[in-house]
Amino acid sequence: MSVRVRFAPSPTGPLHVGNARIALLNFLFARRHQGEFLLRFDDTDRARSRPEHAAGIVKDLAWLGLSWVGPAYQSERLAAYERAAALLRGEGRLYACFETEDELARKRESLRRRGRPPIYDRAGLRLTEGERARLEASGRKPYWRFLLSERSIAWHDLVLGERRIPLPSLSDPVLVREDGTPLYTFSSIVDDREFAITHVIRGEDHVTNTAVQIDLWEALEGSGEPPAFAHLPLLTDEAGGKLSKRLGSLGIRTLREDGVMAEALAFYLARLGTTGDGAVAPLDSLARDFDLATFSRSPARFDTHQLLTLNRHVLQHLSYADVQRKLPEGASEEFWMAVRENIDLLSEARQWWEVVAGEIAPPPSEGEGEFLRMAAALLPPEPWGAETWKAYAAALTAASGRRGRALFHPLRLALTGEEDGPALARLLPLIGRARAAARIEAAARGGS
Repeated sequence: MSVRVRFAPSPTGPLHVGNARIALLNFLFARRHQGEFLLRFDDTDRARSRPEHAAGIVKDLAWLGLSWVGPAYQSERLAAYERAAALLRGEGRLYACFETEDELARKRESLRRRGRPPIYDRAGLRLTEGERARLEASGRKPYWRFLLSERSIAWHDLVLGERRIPLPSLSDPVLVREDGTPLYTFSSIVDDREFAITHVIRGEDHVTNTAVQIDLWEALEGSGEPPAFAHLPLLTDEAGGKLSKRLGSLGIRTLREDGVMAEALAFYLARLGTTGDGAVAPLDSLARDFDLATFSRSPARFDTHQLLTLNRHVLQHLSYADVQRKLPEGASEEFWMAVRENIDLLSEARQWWEVVAGEIAPPPSEGEGEFLRMAAALLPPEPWGAETWKAYAAALTAASGRRGRALFHPLRLALTGEEDGPALARLLPLIGRARAAARIEAAARGGS
């Protein structure tokens, strides 16, 4: 049987690292088994789904290096869901309910006060034809629930191991809204069935849904065997708390615009929660080694410091040609070679371009005025090249007796305005004599 997996985001907002990880792992699993990776948009929530969000997700996935079959859109498949709903109604497994949200909330609260689980009481199932007619005549529209089986659902999860959920402990799920549109639980299974999905790889928050969906799968005629399921523990933040989707800094678009490289992020997400390590590798290499059995059953922590370490490693090995289009206008190859080992994000290159080609205000160096005036006077004539700094530092040492930090630190502050950064031997020729003299003299005035 050919492997076929899917990533099915709801286009209600930008892609977050948690969902991007699920997409990536599905892609790698498909590539590992020479299968297909389907992109499907679960966009039946008309109020919140937006075409621009779908377009953003496509752009983010492509930037990560993924390719796919599709995309498919659930909003274009409403007829398929209605056919499945009609079948379930005919089998007595889909029944109409009329409670309002307030009425349901009161029922749940009443059960809690009595110490009972807030499970739906199947009142809709007991309505007579006459009662239904009167409710509809009063203006109420039905929503539709699936009648769960009176059994437990067990399956072998490819990450979490053996799982069993007793269906009587759950409320009959709502499958169809009052306006006739399907909910995720329903449309997802209809699509997985019709698109011949063989494996569903998703977050651990869907484990209970899996029991319901297996029951629903088996209620649909000619369904065959349900897919295999793999549920990955959710990501946490660095403190072990829930990784909030509200943290805009962890949106894929934001990470991309900040200068995180796709290779670094893909590698980090692919190995997060596994026993694997090693140097950053391309997607094809990650796919060859991909194995769901290597994933821990415990939550994995998304550590931005680890990601930045990997990103710095990637940047250090990029040539000027790799990044030229993303550098500030006018930035040369000499500039890139000077700064690439001192940045965590590609966006930081712009800061260093301002240092070498823009205007900065050096901080005052208390007590360094005399030394800096000497440094300004000893600046050699241009042209400047790779050996200029060495000769300049030697001349300053001979004149002042300074060496090491006592010599370099006040000059670095004067020339760059920063405590540390790329080697001054590389930066000085890029700054140029006129700009260097002006900065050192300005720092000298503030250091008197």
